[in-house]
Amino acid sequence: MKTWQKILVPTLVTLLIGGVYLFTVWKQRQEPGVIKSGPKLSADDLAVVRMLFPAHFEDTLKLQGTSVWMKDGYAMAYFPYSGGRVVFAKRVGVIPSVQRLEIKKIVKSAVPASVDDGMSHGTLQVFAVFALPGHQGLYATAIGATDGIDEFYACDQLFYYDDPHTIYDNWSKETWAAIDAHQVKPGMSELETRMAIGQSTHSGSSEKGNRTVSYDQAGKHWTITFVNDHATVIQGQ
Repeated sequence: MKTWQKILVPTLVTLLIGGVYLFTVWKQRQEPGVIKSGPKLSADDLAVVRMLFPAHFEDTLKLQGTSVWMKDGYAMAYFPYSGGRVVFAKRVGVIPSVQRLEIKKIVKSAVPASVDDGMSHGTLQVFAVFALPGHQGLYATAIGATDGIDEFYACDQLFYYDDPHTIYDNWSKETWAAIDAHQVKPGMSELETRMAIGQSTHSGSSEKGNRTVSYDQAGKHWTITFVNDHATVIQGQ
């Protein structure tokens, strides 16, 4: 290939790319002010929910001396903590949604095979030892497990690290009153309902906000139908 040909080929390629770019800019300017965007985000979508992403036992120690609020309501068992150990034989119950826990320390403990506390046993389980406002004594609930060099922690799935009343301060006083009373009212969204009575247990549809969902609230069963993310039919038993 001659010298002039070596120069001409890349020049033509450059001009072609530049022409395509200029044409694209010109087309965009024919529709001023038109911005293509995705689905509209709600205030709930934009709420800031902090995560810690704990990977090791040492990461969970950051929770000591802090308050957390239960995110995964009515799912996690808790036990008395006395004499430096978890008293598995005296299971208290399950922790309600939005319950504030004052975490005093993080400990490891072997768990009897017969105990179902909502967490994989592993070789050792990791527990948050906490106080409940207005209650005497200490309690413990599982937050993770270790098995040799393998570790798993569910803190981000279990807890809000900030008061959810401030995270979702766009919700009405009436909605928060129902949530704090662990009740569901007509018009509540799936998120508000989950905050009130815990995680769903079954739904025949994956279309969130337009489906019928079943819940188990520590033995009380709810069946709730949502239309456009508003509770329209509420059945509790």
